[in-house]
Amino acid sequence: MKKPRVFCIASIVALFVISGVFAQQTGGRPPVRQHTVIKSGVLKTLPSDQKLGLKNKSEFKKSNKELEVKANGIPVHRVGQFPSRHNPNSIKEQNHNFSLSLNQTPAIEPIPLHNDTGRGPPNIPFGIAVNGVLFDPGTAEFYMGDRKADWNYEAMSGAVLLGLDHNHAHVQPSGSYHYHGLPTGLLEKIGLHPEEHSPLVGYSMDGYPIYALFGLKDPEDPNSEIIKMISSYRLKKGKRPSPPGGKYDGTFSKDYEFVRGLGDLDECNGRITKTKEFPRGTYAYFLTENWPVIPRYFRAEPLRLRGGMHQRRENRNKIPLRKSK
Repeated sequence: MKKPRVFCIASIVALFVISGVFAQQTGGRPPVRQHTVIKSGVLKTLPSDQKLGLKNKSEFKKSNKELEVKANGIPVHRVGQFPSRHNPNSIKEQNHNFSLSLNQTPAIEPIPLHNDTGRGPPNIPFGIAVNGVLFDPGTAEFYMGDRKADWNYEAMSGAVLLGLDHNHAHVQPSGSYHYHGLPTGLLEKIGLHPEEHSPLVGYSMDGYPIYALFGLKDPEDPNSEIIKMISSYRLKKGKRPSPPGGKYDGTFSKDYEFVRGLGDLDECNGRITKTKEFPRGTYAYFLTENWPVIPRYFRAEPLRLRGGMHQRRENRNKIPLRKSK
Protein backbone atom coordinates (compact mmCIF):
# COMPACT_ATOMS: atom_id res chain seq x y z
CA MET A 1 0.00 0.00 0.00
CA LYS A 2 2.98 2.30 0.52
CA LYS A 3 4.11 2.28 -3.10
CA PRO A 4 0.94 3.83 -4.53
CA ARG A 5 1.08 6.50 -1.81
CA VAL A 6 4.70 7.34 -2.67
CA PHE A 7 3.73 7.44 -6.32
CA CYS A 8 0.87 9.86 -5.56
CA ILE A 9 3.09 12.18 -3.55
CA ALA A 10 5.74 12.17 -6.27
CA SER A 11 3.09 12.84 -8.87
CA ILE A 12 1.74 15.82 -6.92
CA VAL A 13 5.23 17.28 -6.50
CA ALA A 14 5.91 16.81 -10.20
CA LEU A 15 2.60 18.46 -11.03
CA PHE A 16 3.50 21.55 -9.00
CA VAL A 17 6.91 21.78 -10.67
CA ILE A 18 5.41 21.39 -14.13
CA SER A 19 2.69 23.94 -13.32
CA GLY A 20 5.28 26.46 -12.18
CA VAL A 21 7.35 26.00 -15.33
CA PHE A 22 4.23 26.18 -17.50
CA ALA A 23 3.11 29.41 -15.79
CA GLN A 24 6.51 30.98 -16.39
CA GLN A 25 6.67 29.90 -20.02
CA THR A 26 3.15 31.03 -20.86
CA GLY A 27 3.19 34.30 -18.92
CA GLY A 28 0.87 32.99 -16.19
CA ARG A 29 0.91 34.30 -12.64
CA PRO A 30 3.94 32.93 -10.71
CA PRO A 31 3.54 31.64 -7.13
CA VAL A 32 3.14 34.38 -4.50
CA ARG A 33 6.39 34.95 -2.63
CA GLN A 34 6.17 35.43 1.14
CA HIS A 35 8.61 38.27 1.77
CA THR A 36 9.35 39.39 5.34
CA VAL A 37 11.63 42.36 4.59
CA ILE A 38 10.46 45.61 6.22
CA LYS A 39 13.47 47.82 5.51
CA SER A 40 14.58 49.41 2.25
CA GLY A 41 17.98 48.47 0.85
CA VAL A 42 20.48 49.53 -1.76
CA LEU A 43 19.02 49.31 -5.26
CA LYS A 44 21.41 47.21 -7.33
CA THR A 45 20.95 47.42 -11.09
CA LEU A 46 22.40 45.42 -13.95
CA PRO A 47 24.66 47.18 -16.48
CA SER A 48 22.65 48.01 -19.60
CA ASP A 49 25.29 46.80 -22.03
CA GLN A 50 23.36 44.22 -24.05
CA LYS A 51 22.27 44.94 -27.63
CA LEU A 52 19.11 43.10 -28.55
CA GLY A 53 18.88 41.21 -31.82
CA LEU A 54 15.22 42.21 -32.07
CA LYS A 55 14.15 45.29 -34.04
CA ASN A 56 12.03 47.98 -32.43
CA LYS A 57 8.59 48.57 -33.94
CA SER A 58 6.53 51.45 -32.59
CA GLU A 59 3.85 53.41 -34.39
CA PHE A 60 1.62 56.18 -33.01
CA LYS A 61 -1.16 57.54 -35.25
CA LYS A 62 -3.36 60.43 -34.12
CA SER A 63 -6.87 61.25 -35.21
CA ASN A 64 -9.18 63.89 -33.77
CA LYS A 65 -10.47 61.49 -31.14
CA GLU A 66 -7.95 58.71 -30.64
CA LEU A 67 -4.30 57.74 -30.63
CA GLU A 68 -3.72 54.38 -32.27
CA VAL A 69 -0.74 52.49 -30.87
CA LYS A 70 1.05 49.57 -32.48
CA ALA A 71 4.30 48.40 -30.88
CA ASN A 72 6.30 45.27 -30.14
CA GLY A 73 7.73 46.46 -26.80
CA ILE A 74 11.37 46.23 -27.90
CA PRO A 75 13.42 49.22 -26.62
CA VAL A 76 15.67 51.39 -28.80
CA HIS A 77 18.51 51.31 -26.25
CA ARG A 78 20.78 48.69 -24.72
CA VAL A 79 19.42 46.60 -21.87
CA GLY A 80 20.66 44.44 -19.01
CA GLN A 81 21.46 40.75 -19.26
CA PHE A 82 18.21 38.78 -19.11
CA PRO A 83 17.62 36.18 -17.83
CA SER A 84 19.54 37.13 -14.67
CA ARG A 85 19.88 36.01 -11.08
CA HIS A 86 16.85 37.93 -9.85
CA ASN A 87 14.85 37.92 -13.08
CA PRO A 88 14.65 34.58 -14.92
CA ASN A 89 12.77 35.89 -17.96
CA SER A 90 13.88 36.62 -21.52
CA ILE A 91 12.81 39.66 -23.54
CA LYS A 92 10.31 38.79 -26.25
CA GLU A 93 8.36 40.77 -28.80
CA GLN A 94 4.93 41.87 -27.61
CA ASN A 95 1.74 42.74 -29.44
CA HIS A 96 0.69 46.13 -28.13
CA ASN A 97 -2.22 47.09 -30.37
CA PHE A 98 -4.74 49.49 -28.85
CA SER A 99 -6.26 52.97 -29.03
CA LEU A 100 -6.21 55.73 -26.42
CA SER A 101 -8.83 58.44 -26.14
CA LEU A 102 -7.70 62.00 -26.91
CA ASN A 103 -11.00 63.53 -25.72
CA GLN A 104 -10.51 62.84 -22.03
CA THR A 105 -12.99 63.88 -19.37
CA PRO A 106 -11.23 64.27 -16.01
CA ALA A 107 -12.57 61.96 -13.32
CA ILE A 108 -14.13 63.35 -10.15
CA GLU A 109 -11.37 61.69 -8.14
CA PRO A 110 -7.92 60.40 -9.18
CA ILE A 111 -8.03 56.79 -10.37
CA PRO A 112 -5.22 54.55 -9.04
CA LEU A 113 -3.32 52.01 -11.08
CA HIS A 114 -3.11 49.98 -7.88
CA ASN A 115 -5.94 47.52 -7.27
CA ASP A 116 -6.45 46.41 -3.66
CA THR A 117 -9.64 44.40 -4.22
CA GLY A 118 -7.88 41.05 -4.59
CA ARG A 119 -9.47 40.49 -8.01
CA GLY A 120 -7.41 40.95 -11.15
CA PRO A 121 -3.78 42.11 -11.30
CA PRO A 122 -2.58 44.18 -8.31
CA ASN A 123 -1.42 46.97 -10.61
CA ILE A 124 -1.96 47.97 -14.23
CA PRO A 125 0.51 49.68 -16.62
CA PHE A 126 0.54 53.47 -16.39
CA GLY A 127 1.42 54.22 -19.98
CA ILE A 128 3.59 53.53 -22.98
CA ALA A 129 6.85 55.22 -23.97
CA VAL A 130 7.51 56.66 -27.42
CA ASN A 131 9.65 53.59 -28.12
CA GLY A 132 6.72 51.24 -27.42
CA VAL A 133 7.86 50.01 -24.00
CA LEU A 134 5.35 50.04 -21.14
CA PHE A 135 5.62 52.17 -18.00
CA ASP A 136 4.60 49.61 -15.38
CA PRO A 137 5.80 50.80 -11.93
CA GLY A 138 3.76 48.51 -9.68
CA THR A 139 4.83 45.08 -8.44
CA ALA A 140 3.11 41.82 -7.52
CA GLU A 141 5.20 41.54 -4.33
CA PHE A 142 3.50 41.83 -0.92
CA TYR A 143 4.59 41.45 2.69
CA MET A 144 4.11 37.76 3.61
CA GLY A 145 2.48 37.36 0.20
CA ASP A 146 -0.70 38.80 1.70
CA ARG A 147 -2.40 40.94 -0.92
CA LYS A 148 -5.37 41.66 1.36
CA ALA A 149 -3.13 43.42 3.87
CA ASP A 150 -1.92 45.54 0.91
CA TRP A 151 1.68 46.14 1.93
CA ASN A 152 2.86 46.28 -1.68
CA TYR A 153 6.65 46.42 -2.16
CA GLU A 154 8.23 49.21 -4.18
CA ALA A 155 10.48 47.97 -7.00
CA MET A 156 12.88 50.90 -6.56
CA SER A 157 13.29 50.55 -2.79
CA GLY A 158 15.90 47.81 -2.94
CA ALA A 159 14.00 45.85 -0.30
CA VAL A 160 13.17 43.03 -2.72
CA LEU A 161 15.61 42.52 -5.56
CA LEU A 162 13.78 42.20 -8.88
CA GLY A 163 16.72 42.28 -11.28
CA LEU A 164 16.30 45.79 -12.67
CA ASP A 165 18.83 47.09 -15.18
CA HIS A 166 20.26 50.63 -15.40
CA ASN A 167 17.10 51.67 -17.26
CA HIS A 168 15.17 50.70 -14.11
CA ALA A 169 13.47 48.01 -16.14
CA HIS A 170 13.16 44.24 -16.14
CA VAL A 171 11.11 41.48 -17.77
CA GLN A 172 7.77 39.86 -16.96
CA PRO A 173 7.20 36.10 -17.46
CA SER A 174 5.44 37.01 -20.72
CA GLY A 175 8.70 38.50 -22.01
CA SER A 176 7.48 42.08 -21.66
CA TYR A 177 10.37 44.46 -20.94
CA HIS A 178 8.95 47.38 -18.90
CA TYR A 179 10.05 50.43 -16.89
CA HIS A 180 9.68 50.68 -13.10
CA GLY A 181 11.54 53.99 -12.85
CA LEU A 182 13.27 56.62 -14.96
CA PRO A 183 14.01 55.09 -18.39
CA THR A 184 17.63 56.23 -18.49
CA GLY A 185 18.52 54.89 -21.93
CA LEU A 186 15.37 56.29 -23.52
CA LEU A 187 15.86 59.74 -21.98
CA GLU A 188 19.36 59.84 -23.45
CA LYS A 189 18.05 58.79 -26.87
CA ILE A 190 15.40 61.53 -27.01
CA GLY A 191 17.84 64.23 -25.87
CA LEU A 192 16.57 65.18 -22.42
CA HIS A 193 18.43 68.32 -21.26
CA PRO A 194 18.11 70.23 -17.95
CA GLU A 195 17.97 73.61 -19.69
CA GLU A 196 15.11 72.66 -22.02
CA HIS A 197 11.55 71.49 -21.56
CA SER A 198 11.36 67.71 -21.67
CA PRO A 199 10.68 66.12 -25.05
CA LEU A 200 7.59 63.94 -25.25
CA VAL A 201 8.36 60.69 -23.41
CA GLY A 202 5.12 58.80 -23.97
CA TYR A 203 1.38 58.60 -23.34
CA SER A 204 -0.54 57.47 -20.29
CA MET A 205 -3.32 54.93 -20.56
CA ASP A 206 -5.87 57.72 -20.22
CA GLY A 207 -4.41 59.46 -23.28
CA TYR A 208 -2.59 62.38 -21.66
CA PRO A 209 1.07 63.00 -22.61
CA ILE A 210 4.03 62.09 -20.39
CA TYR A 211 7.16 64.21 -19.95
CA ALA A 212 10.19 63.78 -17.70
CA LEU A 213 11.94 65.85 -15.05
CA PHE A 214 12.07 69.30 -16.66
CA GLY A 215 9.21 71.71 -17.33
CA LEU A 216 8.12 75.34 -17.20
CA LYS A 217 8.24 77.25 -13.92
CA ASP A 218 5.16 79.13 -15.14
CA PRO A 219 3.10 76.53 -17.03
CA GLU A 220 1.17 79.26 -18.82
CA ASP A 221 4.28 80.94 -20.24
CA PRO A 222 6.20 78.99 -22.92
CA ASN A 223 9.16 81.34 -22.37
CA SER A 224 9.26 80.73 -18.64
CA GLU A 225 12.32 79.45 -16.78
CA ILE A 226 12.94 75.69 -16.97
CA ILE A 227 12.90 73.92 -13.60
CA LYS A 228 13.15 70.35 -12.36
CA MET A 229 9.69 69.05 -11.49
CA ILE A 230 9.23 67.93 -7.88
CA SER A 231 6.37 65.68 -6.81
CA SER A 232 4.17 66.51 -3.83
CA TYR A 233 4.74 63.19 -2.06
CA ARG A 234 6.82 62.50 1.04
CA LEU A 235 7.49 59.67 3.43
CA LYS A 236 5.07 59.38 6.31
CA LYS A 237 6.48 60.07 9.76
CA GLY A 238 6.85 57.48 12.48
CA LYS A 239 6.38 53.73 12.29
CA ARG A 240 4.04 51.45 10.41
CA PRO A 241 1.39 49.44 12.25
CA SER A 242 2.42 45.89 13.04
CA PRO A 243 2.45 43.81 10.94
CA PRO A 244 4.59 44.63 9.05
CA GLY A 245 6.03 47.16 11.51
CA GLY A 246 9.22 49.11 10.98
CA LYS A 247 9.82 52.72 10.02
CA TYR A 248 8.19 54.36 7.01
CA ASP A 249 11.23 54.33 4.72
CA GLY A 250 9.92 53.69 1.19
CA THR A 251 9.90 49.91 1.29
CA PHE A 252 6.18 49.87 0.55
CA SER A 253 3.94 52.08 -1.61
CA LYS A 254 1.89 52.96 1.46
CA ASP A 255 4.97 54.49 3.11
CA TYR A 256 4.28 57.67 1.12
CA GLU A 257 1.66 60.38 1.49
CA PHE A 258 0.50 63.23 -0.76
CA VAL A 259 0.78 66.79 0.56
CA ARG A 260 -0.92 69.31 -1.68
CA GLY A 261 1.41 72.15 -2.64
CA LEU A 262 4.54 70.44 -1.34
CA GLY A 263 5.96 70.24 -4.87
CA ASP A 264 5.07 71.34 -8.40
CA LEU A 265 2.65 68.54 -9.26
CA ASP A 266 -0.74 67.20 -8.17
CA GLU A 267 -1.69 63.78 -6.79
CA CYS A 268 -1.39 62.27 -10.27
CA ASN A 269 2.11 63.74 -10.68
CA GLY A 270 0.83 66.07 -13.37
CA ARG A 271 -0.43 69.57 -14.11
CA ILE A 272 -1.86 71.81 -16.84
CA THR A 273 0.95 73.15 -19.00
CA LYS A 274 1.93 74.29 -22.48
CA THR A 275 4.41 72.26 -24.49
CA LYS A 276 5.84 72.07 -27.99
CA GLU A 277 3.33 69.35 -28.87
CA PHE A 278 0.44 71.15 -27.15
CA PRO A 279 1.01 74.91 -27.54
CA ARG A 280 -2.57 75.67 -26.48
CA GLY A 281 -2.10 73.78 -23.27
CA THR A 282 -2.88 70.29 -21.97
CA TYR A 283 -2.89 68.26 -18.82
CA ALA A 284 0.41 66.36 -18.70
CA TYR A 285 2.17 63.89 -16.43
CA PHE A 286 5.81 64.15 -15.38
CA LEU A 287 8.28 61.47 -14.40
CA THR A 288 10.18 62.71 -11.34
CA GLU A 289 13.32 61.79 -9.42
CA ASN A 290 11.43 61.61 -6.14
CA TRP A 291 8.56 59.20 -5.49
CA PRO A 292 6.39 58.16 -7.28
CA VAL A 293 8.85 58.61 -10.22
CA ILE A 294 6.21 57.11 -12.55
CA PRO A 295 2.71 58.35 -11.58
CA ARG A 296 0.40 56.03 -9.63
CA TYR A 297 -2.88 57.81 -10.36
CA PHE A 298 -4.78 58.69 -13.54
CA ARG A 299 -6.56 61.97 -14.07
CA ALA A 300 -9.10 60.35 -16.43
CA GLU A 301 -10.49 56.84 -16.95
CA PRO A 302 -7.63 54.69 -18.33
CA LEU A 303 -7.43 51.81 -20.73
CA ARG A 304 -6.65 48.82 -18.51
CA LEU A 305 -3.79 47.12 -20.26
CA ARG A 306 -1.95 44.03 -19.09
CA GLY A 307 0.64 42.00 -21.01
CA GLY A 308 -0.39 43.24 -24.44
CA MET A 309 -4.07 42.40 -23.91
CA HIS A 310 -6.61 45.14 -23.30
CA GLN A 311 -10.20 45.79 -22.42
CA ARG A 312 -12.23 48.12 -24.55
CA ARG A 313 -13.21 51.30 -22.77
CA GLU A 314 -16.92 50.44 -22.68
CA ASN A 315 -16.20 47.15 -20.88
CA ARG A 316 -13.84 48.39 -18.19
CA ASN A 317 -14.54 48.05 -14.49
CA LYS A 318 -13.42 50.86 -12.25
CA ILE A 319 -10.58 50.24 -9.83
CA PRO A 320 -11.27 51.73 -6.38
CA LEU A 321 -8.99 54.27 -4.78
CA ARG A 322 -6.23 52.89 -2.57
CA LYS A 323 -7.34 52.86 1.03
CA SER A 324 -5.46 55.17 3.31
CA LYS A 325 -4.07 53.34 6.32
